[in-house]
Amino acid sequence: MDKLDKPLEAWRAELSDEQFRICRLGATERPFTGRYNDTKTPGTYKCVCCGEPLFDSSSKFDSGCGWPSYSAPINEAAITELDDFSHGMHRIEVRCARCEAHLGHVFPDGPPPTGLRYCINSASLELQPREA
Repeated sequence: MDKLDKPLEAWRAELSDEQFRICRLGATERPFTGRYNDTKTPGTYKCVCCGEPLFDSSSKFDSGCGWPSYSAPINEAAITELDDFSHGMHRIEVRCARCEAHLGHVFPDGPPPTGLRYCINSASLELQPREA
């Protein structure tokens, strides 16, 4: 995978304020406000920054947490996981492996077969609907 590295100024020019704040600065959208939280459209969720395919709608489930949730990425190599000790707790941050955009966090309370819940900000994703 080719890494994509740009200065913050370039990202700021390409992304909306919310996308920049979340993807490049590690912020989080408010729960139940993201455009993909309740979406059921079949397709591929790509990184809004670089277009890398990250999650398929077949792995999306309603976790009730307020953010789109997926049980697995399309490809393990598409994401990276980092320890996050912010907010006085330990979590696992999920980033796009290609451009290092902050996507959200992964938790060990998802459905079988993975048992994982990738809790992802809608603002970090772009849905490419599947052709009928």
